[in-house]
Amino acid sequence: MKKITCLLIILCVFLVFAGCKKEQAPLKKPMAGKIQLPGAEEVTKEPEEAKKIGQEVYTYDSKGRRDPFLSLVTVTKQKPGKKKGASPFESYGIDEITLLAIAWDDQKYYALIMLPDNKSFTITEGMTLGLYGGKVQKITEDKVVIREYIKDFRGDIKPKDSILILRKEEE
Repeated sequence: MKKITCLLIILCVFLVFAGCKKEQAPLKKPMAGKIQLPGAEEVTKEPEEAKKIGQEVYTYDSKGRRDPFLSLVTVTKQKPGKKKGASPFESYGIDEITLLAIAWDDQKYYALIMLPDNKSFTITEGMTLGLYGGKVQKITEDKVVIREYIKDFRGDIKPKDSILILRKEEE
């Protein structure tokens, strides 16, 4: 039994040392270069193709292609077109209108609004305002309520109330 284990150990040691060989020195490759022959003139012209490859610059032309960084799925809201003979405040959406001031007398309230083109107008209850033909329902001391009738995803026409607040709450 001792002979078998001794033989196995010697065999393992032999296999380990047999796998370790000294590295061979890499072979020297001949250098590619010019060879000077006696009596021959030196020719140093580079091929024209090598010059063209070194000077070629790639430019990207995006004409007719989509931007790869934009989403393929886009949600677009279609605004109704401007109506002929419409007042200036019927050409902008309710969310684009800014409420500047509210004034009142004994009979009714008046609201001063500013449109995105920086023009100001005075409105009262019952006036038409916004792209969807919204009517000013009520003006109070600090807000204006506007009701628009908008089509939902099914095509049903439903009322939508928008409120313009004079003083926005601090957040």
